[in-house]
Amino acid sequence: MGLFGSLNLNNNEQKSEKKQKDPSEHIQVLIIGSGPAGYTAGIYAARAGLKPVIYQGMQAGGQLMDTTEVENFPGYPQGITGPVLMEDLQKQAERFGTDIRWGEVTSVDLSKKPYTAVIDEDIVVTADAIIIATGASAKYLGLESEMRLRGGGVSACATCDGFFYREKIVAVVGGGDTAAEEALYLSTLAAKVYLIVRKPEMRASKIMQKRVLNNPKIEVLFEHNTLEVLGDKNVNAVKLVKHQGQDNEEIYDLPIDGFFLAIGHKPNSDIFKEFVNTDEVGYIVTEGKTSKTNVPGVFACGDVQDSSYRQAVTAAGSGCMAALDAERYISETEFNEKE
Repeated sequence: MGLFGSLNLNNNEQKSEKKQKDPSEHIQVLIIGSGPAGYTAGIYAARAGLKPVIYQGMQAGGQLMDTTEVENFPGYPQGITGPVLMEDLQKQAERFGTDIRWGEVTSVDLSKKPYTAVIDEDIVVTADAIIIATGASAKYLGLESEMRLRGGGVSACATCDGFFYREKIVAVVGGGDTAAEEALYLSTLAAKVYLIVRKPEMRASKIMQKRVLNNPKIEVLFEHNTLEVLGDKNVNAVKLVKHQGQDNEEIYDLPIDGFFLAIGHKPNSDIFKEFVNTDEVGYIVTEGKTSKTNVPGVFACGDVQDSSYRQAVTAAGSGCMAALDAERYISETEFNEKE
């Protein structure tokens, strides 16, 4: 696959025209994606004099733009909303000279130096080093009500939002280890946790299943599917269908206060997979306790390489690591070129 192999162009003539376009700009450190990882990388890279450029992507600020209250990010004792936190991080990055731009990187060529990126399938830039901070997207069921009530009781992160459901009734959707972990975590806070599993058994490991089934606060609803999340501004119930045989179903409303999705995340790594190593899910593989990928000068931070923690503070920390790794890489490259 060539430089523009991932673009959906209409014909070969268009491909040829695109390939012939010259880069419009050379960037020392290109940061792809915003959010806590991207903005923190920008802060550190700018303070190191690397003149970083951030292209924010489709959702400037990442997943936290859909989060109402954030109470576990250090430095905000009274809590803060996700959008305001992202605005603060952006302003801090800009204060040190990070060039933050609208636009989505739609393809890259990491096969040779300088590396090439295409923004919005049109603008071509080159870079000495690239920091990938494109995050991961939580998987949703695809219900209109689910989207409408995000931030009003629908969440994809129990660790982030569970605190708000102390002594309340919540439901978790999913049957794997992540769903089991979310249900167990919520059981330490909520009065009651329903675990909605569409199959007659869970996919979770045996030990996780045992912990869930033995927890008096958790009730597992096997062979249930979610039809709708109910509520005006806030969740007050979920409409479920219980499968009782091939032609026998029961539809009913289950009163709840919070609805948590635990059916997985999709790392936003597709455009990089031709060049960087990923695991079977798509998370970018980094070397040991660094942000280094298998491509020298290309680094990954935040949720695009983190399948375990997925927290704003860990994403910010890995953004710092990526900027420091990029600074060392550029310094070593410049030194070797002078020798």
